Amino acid sequence: MDGERPCGRVVSSTLTPPRERLDGGERTGLGRPWLVIVLNDDHNTFQGVAFALSSVVPGVSYDDGMRLANRIHSSGQAIVWSGLREQAELYWEQLREHGLTLAPLEQG
Repeated sequence: MDGERPCGRVVSSTLTPPRERLDGGERTGLGRPWLVIVLNDDHNTFQGVAFALSSVVPGVSYDDGMRLANRIHSSGQAIVWSGLREQAELYWEQLREHGLTLAPLEQG
């Protein structure tokens, strides 16, 4: 289809997917976000953690992953992603498959 309607007008669409609203529990949006938390362990390297995070979590570069790995090492854990439960479950499982040690999913 070439984007023309029978009356000769060209129709274009710039629809943007709706943004999901998360709230702090006041029942005004979709609920509190689910947290994906990576724990420090003795078997993953900084580079391995950075690679896993940058491979799985959207918007996390390798350099971001290294910063998160440093936070995980120094704090014992770090929230690496938060949002809707279904996505949190997917990222949690994928990070586990990369060998990372994760806390159980929880709501923030």
